[in-house]
Amino acid sequence: MTLSSIANPDLVTLFDSKPRWNLPDYRRSGFHNLHTTNRYAMSLRAPGVLPLRKEIDWAIGERPEVARYLAMAHFSAFLVVRGERILYETYAPDFGPNRPHPIMSITKTTLNLMLGRAVADGLVNLDERVGTYLPEIGTGYAEATVKATADMNVANDYTEDYSDPLSSSYAMETAMGLRLPPDGQKEETTRSFLCGITGRDLTNRTGYALYKSTNTDVLGWIIERASGRALRDWLIEIVEAAGLEGCFHITCDREGVPLVDGGACLTARDLARYGLLFARKGQGVDGRRVGDAAFIEDTRRNPGPAWPKPRDWQRYSRQTTTDGTWLGHGGYGGQFMLANPDTGTVVVYFSVLENASASDPGFSGPLVKMMAEIAAQC
Repeated sequence: MTLSSIANPDLVTLFDSKPRWNLPDYRRSGFHNLHTTNRYAMSLRAPGVLPLRKEIDWAIGERPEVARYLAMAHFSAFLVVRGERILYETYAPDFGPNRPHPIMSITKTTLNLMLGRAVADGLVNLDERVGTYLPEIGTGYAEATVKATADMNVANDYTEDYSDPLSSSYAMETAMGLRLPPDGQKEETTRSFLCGITGRDLTNRTGYALYKSTNTDVLGWIIERASGRALRDWLIEIVEAAGLEGCFHITCDREGVPLVDGGACLTARDLARYGLLFARKGQGVDGRRVGDAAFIEDTRRNPGPAWPKPRDWQRYSRQTTTDGTWLGHGGYGGQFMLANPDTGTVVVYFSVLENASASDPGFSGPLVKMMAEIAAQC
């Protein structure tokens, strides 16, 4: 007797090259529950928690530029933390302080901490070719340097344009476990997908950052290979140093490789705890340290290429975005985390944009400027 099945409705590609959880009509629910939707995942939790206490500054919420972003229909959470004090915190009615939210590409910033430590320990050379560490990698990365890869400064055939249904990034989602493969097609792993990326002249001649999430997964593979330690172990160190209270959920492929380019889900408070690692240049709870202070400082003082206009006032640097003062990163769907080491302040914003591409430069640019102003003044 053979029992038949139906394809999981959340993971079937329906139209516009998107699975149901990511369609605009379903995206808000999909984001708020993504940690239970992905096919493969791991969950990490810290033994010791960084305590946060409220000292609310109501003037923050009364600022017109803040009130504008809190009133938007796609808003989920907003949090300002300095040291161990919560200066402002508010949530949408369908969200809350104990709800995990996808941080999407903010996950990439974990690679700044991993790479900084690997460089400081002499395990990785930023000027070395990627192919030196990964002989099996394809032509899309083999001749690129580690630094160029970290700075989103590599030109290859992988594309990441969420307004284009034929973008390579959608094919990558099958390896991530965020959609089902087409009928008759074998499910790839993250690393088999990376090896299939092709390229010729990898020099970036555009004058601005060429954003490719696969760069991050290549770096994670290099760090794992060079250190002899699983990415899971590196992530455990980060979670424990940050003193996260809830679970750090992260998507994996079917081989258990964490999706460090954008797979993490955690609460707004825990994202703030994590961001404080950058504000403190790697200092964690209970004497734990991650990353490298000099590497973090060099990340903001000697950044890589600028973002394309109208975001050219920001630069991409070693898996973070910076304006020379703060360090941060955005995420697909409208997330941003910003840490200012000069003031010890972290600002977090969660939202779920419901347009076709789940992105809007006119929304994100002013948002980051607002967050930067708050972090500088607190």
